[in-house]
Amino acid sequence: MTQIAPLRVAIGGDHAGFPLKELIARKLDGHVSALIDCGTNSEQSCDYPDFAVEVARHLIAGKADRGLLICGSGVGVSVAANKIPGIRAAICHDTYSAHQGVEHDDMNVLCIGGRIIGSELAMEIVYSFLSAQYTPGERHQRRLDKVLEIERLGLDALKS
Repeated sequence: MTQIAPLRVAIGGDHAGFPLKELIARKLDGHVSALIDCGTNSEQSCDYPDFAVEVARHLIAGKADRGLLICGSGVGVSVAANKIPGIRAAICHDTYSAHQGVEHDDMNVLCIGGRIIGSELAMEIVYSFLSAQYTPGERHQRRLDKVLEIERLGLDALKS
């Protein structure tokens, strides 16, 4: 198993992501400081934005360090999570993007598609995401500062 720094992880997903969410939760148990299950708890139809909000609440409140969101494709939870100030979420279906997103862009939520990738690859991606650390080099910080300014000001932050 990949070495994971002590992290508190909030995990959530809709009915389409439920089987993979459960598998990831089982495999992470004991390898993270805390695992906060934000639901869903079955394959009964439900709405992905609800779980993106719950995971984000834990991150914004400082109760979790990273978030994991799983829906059918990863797209819905990514779109919903990125509407929440302070959340930087991305769909990653490869290990490089999962760690590079943290290292260069300070990504704090990993989104994956439970109907897109298999469980073994999903676990490799999760481990890559959770073991990565933000490395604020000058160019990375400059770019992240621009993203944060867009988040703060909306379109008013963009130059004409």
